[in-house]
Amino acid sequence: MAVSMIGFYHSKVGKLENETIYSLLVEAGRRTIEDSGLEPKDIDAIYVGNYSGGGFNKQEHIAPFAVEIHPDLRFKPCTRVENACASGSTAIEQAMLAIESGRIKNALVIGVEKMTSLKTAGVTEVLAMASYYPEEGGKGYSFPGLYAEYAKGYMAKYGYSKEELWDMLSYITVKAHKNAMANPLAQMHVEYEREYVRTIQEKNPLIADPLKLSDCSLVSDGAAAVVLTTTERALAIKDKVVEIKSLAHTSDYLSIVEGKRPNYKLEAAQAAIQRALRDANMTINDINVAEVHDCFTITELLIYEAMGLAEEGRGFEAIKNGDVYVGGRLPVNPSGGLKAKGHPVGATGVSMHVLIAKQLLGEAIGLQVENAKAGLTLNIGGSGATNIASVLVRIK
Repeated sequence: MAVSMIGFYHSKVGKLENETIYSLLVEAGRRTIEDSGLEPKDIDAIYVGNYSGGGFNKQEHIAPFAVEIHPDLRFKPCTRVENACASGSTAIEQAMLAIESGRIKNALVIGVEKMTSLKTAGVTEVLAMASYYPEEGGKGYSFPGLYAEYAKGYMAKYGYSKEELWDMLSYITVKAHKNAMANPLAQMHVEYEREYVRTIQEKNPLIADPLKLSDCSLVSDGAAAVVLTTTERALAIKDKVVEIKSLAHTSDYLSIVEGKRPNYKLEAAQAAIQRALRDANMTINDINVAEVHDCFTITELLIYEAMGLAEEGRGFEAIKNGDVYVGGRLPVNPSGGLKAKGHPVGATGVSMHVLIAKQLLGEAIGLQVENAKAGLTLNIGGSGATNIASVLVRIK
């Protein structure tokens, strides 16, 4: 049974001082139901992607607050889904499974995170709980430190110097911020020059060698939401419909530092992408636009290789030759990505689905990829332990 999206919402992303986790959740749900063409009473179940309402906001049991969206949602099942930074896409997956099983007809999926309630040290501590804590977070590893392991592994595997890596990653930073300039909902509307971001500066210090501040995504507040239903029902309700053609979920060893999985490529992410494309009966050449998990610039570089846009060790070619820019072979993160649009952790996966759906509908939030008919999302949790890829297509 095919599943489609018929309602969408995406909040502003950033330090939203006048918003709480509660207000973000309620506004996202209310606006999405309104956009879907359904009534609140038509929603059969609600799934809330949220990484750590407890850590950030002292509120673990957040899903039932969705009843506040409308009285008709009272007594409907509300479920929180946690899978680190992939919480949002996992919530979409769970809603899809419920619809495909025939148990429900219509689902509301909300992704939400309010991170800026804490100062940087507190945010770092909460995020570290998404690592393998006994050997990583508990021993002082931050997430920049864990992804720095990939950067160091990549340099060692392929013989690149730190300066050569910085040069490669600078293209990714500059692209992200340039794209975000056109996105009214993005957190950062600041452009950078490559010469600035490729070197250590007073305002661009090393965070976790070799990753600099300009290589890291943002601490963000935000929410995004979708309404899912069967494609048959969607076509009866809407003139324009985006179908989730496939969704693939792979997991890997939780730790990156223990050496059980490579520290120079994203194997489980690659497996998720390949499975999603196979299940959609497509290849990467059929994809017109992608929103992927650039939590750090090294991650996007590795994702180019995982997607098959470049050979292993040559990911930089995908950006140096223009493939991943809007107007290129496969535009990646036209929204600005996690790097510049922002990364409200539990909302990010839902955000990706909203952004791609809007691209396919010709209603892009920011830069529009012309004539896009198929899009790809890749949402990663932890240091690559959780990976969800989906293929979305416009069918009407």
